[in-house]
Amino acid sequence: MQTLKEVMNTDVQVISPDATLMEAAEQMRDGDFGMMPVGENDRMIGAISDRDIIIRGIAEGKSPTTKVRDVMSDGIVWAYETDSLEAAARIMSDHQIRRLPVLNANKRLVGIVALGDFAVESADIETVGATLSEISMPA
Repeated sequence: MQTLKEVMNTDVQVISPDATLMEAAEQMRDGDFGMMPVGENDRMIGAISDRDIIIRGIAEGKSPTTKVRDVMSDGIVWAYETDSLEAAARIMSDHQIRRLPVLNANKRLVGIVALGDFAVESADIETVGATLSEISMPA
């Protein structure tokens, strides 16, 4: 059984809810990723994605100096690094998300896994396809 530890990206950055949308967008651009966990007082309190910046920020007329907390998705779904790819795919499918933070046994953020990571690493293409299909369905 392949675990998330084997496929996750360990280059994870957490952003403050008090950072601006411009700062979040710059970090995403520079790091070449589309989602960042939002952390406050050593806890993940939400996530912000490139889509959040566009849909909840720019499309609603918010300025680049708007705080991350004003457009982030509250709460955060995660998995453990020892979880299987299938378990993570199920979580992503159930919550219709494409990126999933990964925690270690001490509940410390150690990585992020994206749906694309499954496609590259998983021999079970049917699971990947089914997950993508379910994530893409309108809520």
